[in-house]
Amino acid sequence: MPDYQSLLVSKSRLEGRVAVAGAKNSALRLLAASILTDEPVRLTNYPAGLLDAQIHVGMLEALGKSATTVGTDEIRITQTAPLSTQLVWPGRSIRNTLLILGTLTARYGAAAVPLPGGCRLGERQYDIHVNLLEQLGARVWDDEAYLYAEAPNGLVGTDLHLRLRSTGATENAVLAATLAKGTTRVWNPHIRPEVLDLIAMLNSMGAKITVHGQEHIEIEGVEALGAADYSVMPDNMEALTWLVATGATGGEVEIAGFPVHDLEVILAHLRSAGATYEQRDGSLFVRGEHCYPFEISTGPHPGINSDVQPIMGAWAARARGESKIIDLRFPGRYGYADEMAKMGLTSRVEGDWLHIQGADGKLTGASVRALDLRAGAALAICGLMADGETTVTDAWQISRGYVDFAEKLRSLGADAAWS
Repeated sequence: MPDYQSLLVSKSRLEGRVAVAGAKNSALRLLAASILTDEPVRLTNYPAGLLDAQIHVGMLEALGKSATTVGTDEIRITQTAPLSTQLVWPGRSIRNTLLILGTLTARYGAAAVPLPGGCRLGERQYDIHVNLLEQLGARVWDDEAYLYAEAPNGLVGTDLHLRLRSTGATENAVLAATLAKGTTRVWNPHIRPEVLDLIAMLNSMGAKITVHGQEHIEIEGVEALGAADYSVMPDNMEALTWLVATGATGGEVEIAGFPVHDLEVILAHLRSAGATYEQRDGSLFVRGEHCYPFEISTGPHPGINSDVQPIMGAWAARARGESKIIDLRFPGRYGYADEMAKMGLTSRVEGDWLHIQGADGKLTGASVRALDLRAGAALAICGLMADGETTVTDAWQISRGYVDFAEKLRSLGADAAWS
């Protein structure tokens, strides 16, 4: 954890150019994939500054991997001896421990990891991960501190039917099945850009994985994987955050490396809500002119990801009129609205819907708390609109998923600093 605890933000207009870093939600999965091989793994466009990435690298090192970062956007991972099958990790945990469980079991036939942690988003159970490993032939159990899996004769391919379209479960199924005996078919997968990024890297290492649309993924197990030299995809959530921040502050920003293809649905909603942008030479040029109310519902890709809705809550604060948000995956993930209320924003929850009465950007700086990663970024955007100074406490949450967030804000002319 960094030595700062707060982000201080004052009213600012964003202007200039910002580059999108490698995707957090892809990089963490690619790090987990390195457990499946003893050959070198090199990742470029790697977001080395992310707290969650640093924690994951620490976990790999605790298992026996060696990791070296080169500059700010490259990591090299090597291994010279068999890994430990028990992850001893006294620090803060992340949900990627579930992928470590799957990869260790696939490779060594046994694993033990701390119970998963990360953002508190309501009921995020891991029984779906337990079930898929059991279907592949593992015995899985837990105690008060650890989750264990055992498959002394190796995992065996099967038809895996996921009870819901879970990104993490899809990734774990693919990772675990890569070294399983025989063929595995994952039915009802969640095919997201990050999942495709993981599959592309695994195939470059010698895996045999075929995606059949949103219907199923077929994995023909192999005995071993080779080395990897792979570039992490751009972070679509960071890209969207800069777009919304530009619109909310009436700014004018070039967002370099914007993954337009991955965000087509939310971009269509934003254009209807007044966003003005132009795609050119790998960048998105955004001009903040109008913020209109909107109505969105989250759902599986290519729909709107749950992480998007707190950021859109900041757009709603800039709008004039009522916006409506429903999160179908994590109902009640609306705690950030209570924090925005401290700045003068009015909202209410009816059933599973969040209604936000836009303040036309007329907010007042206050001390607010980042309840999770995206909530922290959304509150920072509100701080850029508010009169006076806004203090976002628990700001370490923001650095879990954004590289140099305050520094990039300052490069765009914002009054922002860590404290």
